[in-house]
Amino acid sequence: MFSSSKDKPTPLNRAVLSVRPAIVIAVVFSMFINILALVSPIYMLQVYDRVLTSRNELTLLFITLIAIFLFVVYAALEALRTQVLVRAGIKLDANLSASTFRSVLDSTLLRRGGDAQAFRDMDGVRDFITGAALIAFCDAPWIPVFVTISFILHPYFGFLAIVAGLIILGLAVANDFATRNPIQQATMAGIGAQNDVSATLRNSEVMRAMGMWRGLQERWQLRRDDLIGWQAKASDRGGALMATIKFVRQAVQTLILGGGAYLAITGKISPGAMIAASILVGRALAPIEAVVGQWKTFINARSSWDRLQSMFRSEPDTGNRMTLPAPKGRLLVEAAAIMPPGGQRPTLFNASFVLEAGTTLGVIGPSAAGKSSLVRGLVGVWPVVSGAIRLDGFELRQWDPEQLGQHIGYLPQDVELFSGTVAQNIARFTDFQSEDVIEAAQIAGVHEVIQALPQGYGTQIGDGGATLSGGQRQRLALARTIFRKPALIVLDEPNANLDTDGEQALSRAIAHMKSLGRTIVFVTHKTNLLAFADKIMILQNGTVVRMGDRDEILNLLVANAQPPPGAA
Repeated sequence: MFSSSKDKPTPLNRAVLSVRPAIVIAVVFSMFINILALVSPIYMLQVYDRVLTSRNELTLLFITLIAIFLFVVYAALEALRTQVLVRAGIKLDANLSASTFRSVLDSTLLRRGGDAQAFRDMDGVRDFITGAALIAFCDAPWIPVFVTISFILHPYFGFLAIVAGLIILGLAVANDFATRNPIQQATMAGIGAQNDVSATLRNSEVMRAMGMWRGLQERWQLRRDDLIGWQAKASDRGGALMATIKFVRQAVQTLILGGGAYLAITGKISPGAMIAASILVGRALAPIEAVVGQWKTFINARSSWDRLQSMFRSEPDTGNRMTLPAPKGRLLVEAAAIMPPGGQRPTLFNASFVLEAGTTLGVIGPSAAGKSSLVRGLVGVWPVVSGAIRLDGFELRQWDPEQLGQHIGYLPQDVELFSGTVAQNIARFTDFQSEDVIEAAQIAGVHEVIQALPQGYGTQIGDGGATLSGGQRQRLALARTIFRKPALIVLDEPNANLDTDGEQALSRAIAHMKSLGRTIVFVTHKTNLLAFADKIMILQNGTVVRMGDRDEILNLLVANAQPPPGAA
């Protein structure tokens, strides 16, 4: 609808295609609605030119009943058209929302600017395709019909309708040119202001504690002022043009009645034709005015369409991935270079190693050595720019992300929980059996902690787990990581926020998962966890300095009289 057919179809194209039958139905209904719009002028012609002259009450009764019946049909078609478009909007949203959510998530991971604006854009496109704007465009093709009938009544009315229509259309084009740039600038300023305030509120504690709120508020206010300024400029320009359009409309109505009265006085038309022409010309100009009134909606929808298409087309073409066998946990890293999304150079270079299923690897090294880059690459959230990372022989990009996620447990440094119950967070917001959730909590050593909560596993934890302590969040996240005992478990500083009891629970969880033959990779600065490692890797400056059996590496470090790099 907004893009060339030569472009490869995106989820947005497919979603619009799915509601095309509803749009066709709306167009067909519009045809009958516009035909029935002729009822009123025809009725006026009959009343003024036949009933008033013949004084036939029966004729008046019958044509009035017929007109009322047709008006009922007209109203029913209007209501049905609206209902069809409303349901088309529901279907469009259902077909598009999941793809939009996934694309926003991927864009956020790859630092391409994915944010909630994409959802507002989706709403904008839906509102245009299934709302008043589309109805206005459906009625527009019927303008020539009403103009032609106006010509039949008298050329004066036809020419007046054409001239008035061209003037209104010209003013609409001028309005577009005058307001397009301010509207686009206002939209971009609004997006920037929204992003600023979202980022600020996410860090509200730091902002308040260190007195940063005034500076951040001033930065937000500058963008807000920019938004208001552009909106005011667009409103000023658009308001003047809309006032001119209203003047033209009122002047046309006056000229129709005045000119029609003159033609009736001189005997060139009947009084009924004058009234009918007034209705017809008004009906001819109404779609133009509706299009002008909806033009801003169209401009916004066009911008929203372009942004959504750009987001969808920026995604890599993954095709339809087949379902792969459940992995055992064999991990192969081949000369892998891992680069942060949006970065200019890799933070991990030429990493190569093999972990057989059931092997536990401890990763150590100083800060900025590339440890977090490695674990993010292993779970597929940071791109491998060269080389490969394979799970059971398949490269990570060959896996469907949703299927792969079922077989990976990941505990990042910065733990994020989500608004919902304890059970939902542990179960990763999937359908779950209570036994699986309780088993994961017991393995993570957090079952008793959960029992002490007000509603146990049904306790609402708030956004980010705000009602829990840092250690409780860490242990709940550990239970989420090992939920349903995934084949590959990756832990990045898992004991960073744990007390002694928490560290003991973590150690028992690692030992338990190790006994089940799960492949485990963990990053640590503390030496006590290294006792559970089969192998140890030392990273420094983004490269693998050494990797070997645990005792071999520890003996080497002892022989060199130094603790493990970065160890506490």
